[in-house]
Amino acid sequence: MKKKSNSLVIVESPTKAKTIAKFLGKGYTVMSSFGHIRDLPKKEIGVDVENDFKPKYVIPLKSKKLAGELKKAAAKAETVYFATDEDREGEAIAWHLEELLKIAPDKVMRITFHEITESAIKAALEHPRRIDEKLVAAQQARRILDRLVGYELSPFLWRKVTRGLSAGRVQSVIVRLIVEREREIQAFKAQEYWSVEALLRKDATDVAPFTSRLIRIGEETLEKMSIQDEARAHGIAEDLASATWNVAAIDRKIVHRSPVPPFTTSTLQQDANNKLGFSAKQTMMLAQQLYEGIELGSTGPVGLITYMRTDSVNLSEKFNGEARSWLTAKFGDKAVPEEPRRYKTKSKSAQEAHEAIRPTDPSLDPETVRSHLDDAQARLYELIWRRAMASQMQDAEIATVAVSIDVQGHKDKYGFKANGSTIASKGYLDIYDTEAKETILPELEAGEKLAQESIVPKQHFTEPPPRYTEAAIVKTLEENGIGRPSTYAPTISTVVDRGYVEKEAKKLKPTELAFLVNDILVAHFPDIVDTQFTARMEESLDSVAEGEKEWVPVLKDFYGPFKANLTVKEAEVPKKSAAQTITDEKCEKCGKPMAIKIGRFGKFMACTGFPACRNTKPVPGPKGSPEAEAQEKAQAQAAGEKCPNCGADMIVKRGRFGEFLSCSRYPDCKTIKPLQKKVGVKCPECKEGDIIEKKTRKGKVFYACSRYPDCKHAMWSRPNGETCPKCQSLLVFAKADTIRCSNKDCDFEKPNVKKEDPA
Repeated sequence: MKKKSNSLVIVESPTKAKTIAKFLGKGYTVMSSFGHIRDLPKKEIGVDVENDFKPKYVIPLKSKKLAGELKKAAAKAETVYFATDEDREGEAIAWHLEELLKIAPDKVMRITFHEITESAIKAALEHPRRIDEKLVAAQQARRILDRLVGYELSPFLWRKVTRGLSAGRVQSVIVRLIVEREREIQAFKAQEYWSVEALLRKDATDVAPFTSRLIRIGEETLEKMSIQDEARAHGIAEDLASATWNVAAIDRKIVHRSPVPPFTTSTLQQDANNKLGFSAKQTMMLAQQLYEGIELGSTGPVGLITYMRTDSVNLSEKFNGEARSWLTAKFGDKAVPEEPRRYKTKSKSAQEAHEAIRPTDPSLDPETVRSHLDDAQARLYELIWRRAMASQMQDAEIATVAVSIDVQGHKDKYGFKANGSTIASKGYLDIYDTEAKETILPELEAGEKLAQESIVPKQHFTEPPPRYTEAAIVKTLEENGIGRPSTYAPTISTVVDRGYVEKEAKKLKPTELAFLVNDILVAHFPDIVDTQFTARMEESLDSVAEGEKEWVPVLKDFYGPFKANLTVKEAEVPKKSAAQTITDEKCEKCGKPMAIKIGRFGKFMACTGFPACRNTKPVPGPKGSPEAEAQEKAQAQAAGEKCPNCGADMIVKRGRFGEFLSCSRYPDCKTIKPLQKKVGVKCPECKEGDIIEKKTRKGKVFYACSRYPDCKHAMWSRPNGETCPKCQSLLVFAKADTIRCSNKDCDFEKPNVKKEDPA
């Protein structure tokens, strides 16, 4: 490494600066820009569309002092190294710093690295380069494009719907996906179907029964929906009551299961959500901490993982060698294949980095570093470490057996099938257990007779498509080429923060506001919320980054038609027509008509005499509907409750986090209280309180006694109001269309035929 007598290294984060400073000797000063030092102004659009979309960059007030300090340090330095992240965003930050510091071009060097380790930092200093203007142009085009959409379309929604709304090039597509999935769920009609299973034994003395399922009646091969009613299912069971069972054929084979590639940004967000329950935002925040450096005792700050914004599944030869050495020492020579595994990136737009997310040092296994990490950091690091290490191990070998069984009933012939599997060789499962389950069947031979223990007809109902989880929406965005993986986390957070989406049992549920805004955008700005159009725009931005297109023509191609359509719609769409409906109901305070309006937190009724009369109340549901009944109960509860501060009536209101009780004298009195959601069941423990719906600090729903802390009875599942016929405990709604006993020691379970769980 060529030493400089006085060099300045600038990074984005103070944690990153601290870690890098540890590797550099005297003569290097490491400073942080704390992210973007310049940006477009917040209170104006900041883009001159008449002058080739020239941006107006400003230094935020909070960064002015830091900007001065960086200028002074740069003026004294012999060389200035911009060591910002290895992606378009990092390249843009480096360019903004160069523009701000106004230093001689020969003093400026751009260095990049995929991991914050001593060898990587020193190698980067040995091979500096100039700032890549193509990457800067692509990032600037994206920033301006998103600013134009947000700052021109959002005010349109304010004028036509209600203030405080926002639209965005990617966020509006996410909202559309979630809204359309909800409409599929609402339109879904469950269909009943049945299956028939038989519990069999090798012989009458065998103590290990196994399950087989009906797959054929006579010559008819059964599909999922072939048996659609209870009568036919029970008729089959009766015909099989005294049947003879014979093993017809046995098919045994070894199935090889290969390890999955190491993580990319998208797959990390998906796995962390599915396995750890982390949101995309939380995952990226934790990954940033692991990347920038964790204090490992006397060792000081150490970057534990490589850069976490990447589309690549490639691994360096250095890591492969180190990983194979560690695995061989731990599990023996047979743990790894003869040659390192190499993975190819499928994404056409992969360009953000050159390597997958992996540990910087394979020997820093999860147990070694656990004491230096908090629980969330440790869990995410273990997930990353195990996935990367497993990718270099041998296949798992699964021994499978499929047993075909011929059955002669009283009236008909039947075919049943039983499947078993065992792990013959664990391979990568030693490191990365994907919950491979074993189903062990007895040793059987063709022609062998089997003993019947029971015949079980099972009722099922078709399921609607599930609501999106964060993992599912991230996967859909990536599959459709929408946005960049590095933008998924903040964009998902935005649609939640803006009131378009609520999280319910870790699922993304659209609000009424989402339906309204989405329908307006689909009707009047179809390109903005079209997945293919958005994906094509991403391809254009990628072409700018690769030098195949200029950024100004790309913006002109988009903005011209967009602005023309916006002008037409401004005159065509009536003002706030979609957000207000006048009703026949009169205001009980002033007598003027009440209107149904929609705000950021959903529909509500408001007096048309506003602002002279500020009377508001919830919108009643259809008469006799569950919504109306629930609202009547809430209103009845509120009617009998007085404000603890001023004595006025408490009323039900709805806000960003649902319904709550508020003083009717607001804004003179701002008292609010949580609204207890009763489920109509008395507490089985104290017999006095009501079971109410509550949420943990992380938003997980549970059910507990309203008399807490005097009574601490609680359960995770919603009670249905019935008691168990076996032990008299409460019955609760369970998975797979069943109702079960809340007592863990009781095995009572029955089908949920009415599909009645309101949750």
